[in-house]
Amino acid sequence: MIKWEYITTPLLLHRETAILNNWGSEGWELVQIVTGPEGGLVAFFKRQIAA
Repeated sequence: MIKWEYITTPLLLHRETAILNNWGSEGWELVQIVTGPEGGLVAFFKRQIAA
């Protein structure tokens, strides 16, 4: 069975691409971007846990 780990991070205005590229370069796959409770954007990522 595949196991996953997850992380969330805020997306700062005018830095979205850099933040997404940084997490992607570490093997994190973007799952979703939503508006957070305080109005900013929050990105949800997942990556497979090595067996």
